[in-house]
Amino acid sequence: MNPFWDNIFRSAKYEQSLPYFLSTIPMFDKLDKRELAFLENFVHARNYETDEVVFNEGDIGSGMYVIRSGQAQIFKHDEGGNESVQANLEAGDFFGEIALTASRPRCASARTTKPTVLLGLFRSDIEEAIRRHPAPMAKIMFSLNRVVSDRLLQCSIQLEKAKIQLEEKQSHE
Repeated sequence: MNPFWDNIFRSAKYEQSLPYFLSTIPMFDKLDKRELAFLENFVHARNYETDEVVFNEGDIGSGMYVIRSGQAQIFKHDEGGNESVQANLEAGDFFGEIALTASRPRCASARTTKPTVLLGLFRSDIEEAIRRHPAPMAKIMFSLNRVVSDRLLQCSIQLEKAKIQLEEKQSHE
């Protein structure tokens, strides 16, 4: 086969691979191909049916999830038992990333809304990888920190906007 065409076909295969998919996730988009192939060893794929619970609010978190295909919903229940949807997520979105570094109760529940493939990355695997391969894991953890920091900043901005709106509303009453 002509090497020119061979490279095109190999590229198409790569774009369907797990390392390529991981490279499209903001937490992993700064990793090179070798680091992405390394990360692939720690990712666990699982198929979920429609309306299957991934975790419940209050469960102790052990890892994060990336949606490879399908959809998931993050939701909470108030004191009256009423459900409040916090986010609707689709392929390429991720959730639960705080559990990679902290063993804390989940602040919301997650369930699938259609057949879904989730990629799980768990704290125990990360801890082991840090001991055995500190350099690539430092890059992954730095990216995790960037994502969590960005989300925290967005929450702070939204909180400040809500505070201003509340103050304006109270001053008009």
